[in-house]
Amino acid sequence: MEEDMGLEKIESKLISNFRKNPWILSTIVLGIITLILLLTSFNLGDSNFISGEVAANNLVDFLNTRADGQVSLGEVSEESGLYKVVVEYQGDSIPLYTTKDGKYFIQGVVPLTGEVIKQNSQDSTPKEVPKSDKPQAELFVMTYCPYGTQAEKGFIPFIEAMGDLIDAKIRFVHYFMHGDDEEQETYRQTCIREEQPEKYLTYLRAFLEEGDFNYALTKAGIDSVKLNNCISSGKGKEYYELDSSLSEQYGVRGSPTLVVNGVIVPSGRSSDAFLQTICSAFNNAPSECSSLTLNSETPNPMWGWDSSTNTGTTASCG
Repeated sequence: MEEDMGLEKIESKLISNFRKNPWILSTIVLGIITLILLLTSFNLGDSNFISGEVAANNLVDFLNTRADGQVSLGEVSEESGLYKVVVEYQGDSIPLYTTKDGKYFIQGVVPLTGEVIKQNSQDSTPKEVPKSDKPQAELFVMTYCPYGTQAEKGFIPFIEAMGDLIDAKIRFVHYFMHGDDEEQETYRQTCIREEQPEKYLTYLRAFLEEGDFNYALTKAGIDSVKLNNCISSGKGKEYYELDSSLSEQYGVRGSPTLVVNGVIVPSGRSSDAFLQTICSAFNNAPSECSSLTLNSETPNPMWGWDSSTNTGTTASCG
């Protein structure tokens, strides 16, 4: 669990330059890279080694050039031919590793025996969803989280197909993990969502193509004067603070998180999966729940609208 937390925290919180393509750091790729580095490390002569303290301090300096907050050094030890460096960041103790020559930072190690822990920040235990005549469905995401964008690409066609039969909204979690770009995009989207709602999904569809907000603003025909006034006046932040408050109230711990009628519920991320999950929250399901045929393939993470039946739906940012 400790190694898994370190991998997740560093992927999401510290290495912001990977934010546009973070899913490439899959378990398989990490395993290959780690094996190569381990073999390289074991073949080095002792003369190339540096002390654990020096390696740890170099690592902390490196992380502090990329972190949103201050990273501090906890403790250093040797483990399986590597230096294990525990760092403190935003109240968490995060275990990381470096090779003994101090040249390589390893985000996490996977044991050659034992089970690999699933990437899932939410409790996946099935919950009974409260029913209503018009279910309220809120999808909480981060604008630059690859798994949040993955869920959005399944959620958008679903809410477009269901129309006024449901009360659906894309909201934002109560913390940022991908730097200033994510924070500014969040305020931009809350302004559009609240003040130009008829254009919001068009904007979001275009933004999810490549992560280019200027392209999306043009394609959606956003009123730039109205948008700029919303952001500069602080209204966008105020809109976000409502989302943030709800996120904390519901107990959201990751992006994406689906809340239906006030309860966090697990769901797949394809349009069809959202249909099945949320239709179970009707007192009397409308005919659309059985007649609609939506895409059952899970969207790929981050930018682009490609889908894949092999794409996972358990990973999250948080």
